Amino acid sequence: MRALSFSLLLAVLIALTGCATSPPRNPEDICSIFREKDDWYDAAVATQKKWGVPVQVPFAILYQESAFRQDAKPPRDYLLWIIPWGRVSSAYGYAQAKDDTWDDYVRENSRWFAHRDDFSDALDFMGWYMTKTQRLNGVPKSGAYGQYLAYHEGWGGYRAGTYRKKAWLMTVSRKVQARAERYRVQYAGCKKDLEGGFWSFF
Repeated sequence: MRALSFSLLLAVLIALTGCATSPPRNPEDICSIFREKDDWYDAAVATQKKWGVPVQVPFAILYQESAFRQDAKPPRDYLLWIIPWGRVSSAYGYAQAKDDTWDDYVRENSRWFAHRDDFSDALDFMGWYMTKTQRLNGVPKSGAYGQYLAYHEGWGGYRAGTYRKKAWLMTVSRKVQARAERYRVQYAGCKKDLEGGFWSFF
């Protein structure tokens, strides 16, 4: 009986592990991402229609934040440099959303069952955040550079210009902007095929 229980538990654990979504094989090419993960393409289109955000910008930010890993977490903090002492922040998931900001998103949109490690939820969160960035800070939704700065620093921090003292952050934001532009060009080249569905690839 014990052997049967152990086998059952092992099977459940294997099944749960299999449910984890792995990062795309070629994260440098948004067309490759969408062909591998058609549900991500569906989520991207839904987010664009709902929030009016161009596909390439949230994807470039997600790449920077988590490299498309659903369970991404910030590095550990250490007490006396050797004893693990929690994480440097509460950021978690694809979008590395912090607890307070995620709670605001859930409350404002009545998304009570949304999860940070669900890709479509994370993308919808990005659409909401970018929309508020435009409204509160005047940053265009297509402006990956400014959107990333506001995403990293928060709406108040961006307004106060805290990023101006962080040369490293402005360098990273330029990388996000460059990636968004590459994604934009790539997407323009495969959008028709993607709209045509599965059979258009053959």
